[in-house]
Amino acid sequence: VQLQASGGGLVQPGGSLTLSCVGSKTIFTITNWGWFRQAPGKQRELVAAVNRGGIAQYLDSVKGRFTISRDGANDTVYLQMSNLKPEDTAVYYCNAAVGGVFRPEYLGQGTQVTVSS
Repeated sequence: VQLQASGGGLVQPGGSLTLSCVGSKTIFTITNWGWFRQAPGKQRELVAAVNRGGIAQYLDSVKGRFTISRDGANDTVYLQMSNLKPEDTAVYYCNAAVGGVFRPEYLGQGTQVTVSS
C-alpha cells in the first residue's frame, strides 16, 4: 500500500495550498501520519506529523504556517499551508508510521509545490 499525495501546484509567495493524502484506510496498525518534503539537492525532511490522538508536531520553519489534520471517516490526511515562502518549494510526500516509525513501503509518489513569483 502506498499513500497518494495530491494538491500541489504553483503559488506566489504569501499564498496558500492544501495538500491531501489518501490510502491509509487498510493499514490498521498506523500510529502516526506525516508529511515529508524533499527539495532539489537536499535530504527529505519531516514537515508535520499527527498521531491518532490528534497531537501534532511541526518542523520549526513551518510552525504557525502549516497545519496537519486527519479526517478518519474519509481516510484523508491534510496539510494546510499558508504564507508560503520560496524555501517551501519541494516535492511533498505523505507517509504512515507503525509503532512511531515511518515505513518506507508506504511512501508513494509525492506532489510538487513550487512557490515563486
